[in-house]
Amino acid sequence: MPRIDTERDTSQRLPSGQRWMDAPLVYDIGAVPPVDLAEYRLRIHGAAASSLDLSWEDILALPRATIVRDFHCVTFWSVRDVAWEGLRVRDLLDRVVPDPEARWVLVRGRDGYSTSVPIEDFSRPDNLFAYRMNGAPILPEHGHPLRLVIPSLYAWKSAKYVDEVEFIAHLHRGFWEERGYHDRGDPWREERYRT
Repeated sequence: MPRIDTERDTSQRLPSGQRWMDAPLVYDIGAVPPVDLAEYRLRIHGAAASSLDLSWEDILALPRATIVRDFHCVTFWSVRDVAWEGLRVRDLLDRVVPDPEARWVLVRGRDGYSTSVPIEDFSRPDNLFAYRMNGAPILPEHGHPLRLVIPSLYAWKSAKYVDEVEFIAHLHRGFWEERGYHDRGDPWREERYRT
């Protein structure tokens, strides 16, 4: 299983305004949605050459990777060295091939949550659709069964309970973006809110 090494200089690990925590805090927009893995599907579609409709068995049969990254929340906390395991986003992008006009990715969860991500950030080599966290299956409150992990952006872009990914040409803001959060969310630029 490939391991993707840390790219950032460890002497510059904590973005401005953040403080270290021992474990991620849990935030949800509602109750943790139940899931029947026998019925679960991950749909990837939109402005792309093809689409994917993956069962849980399909997901587990695909090559997996592990990344270890710091995790930064817009509410001013960060956690060191979270280990994520799952499918590399780039591997799935190679299978669907987004159209050149696809500039945004809208990621939706089973709980009604959504987030919009610029395609350049979505396609980074260290992003995963993770189903394991710190050596164990992701707990329900952390996104079971599948969570998008984009460690280069604030944690609200790492959508939980993911079941749909749509490639789109124009910005369609997700849950927090509609409420004034920044469209990109880079913690190193403190892109917390739109100005």
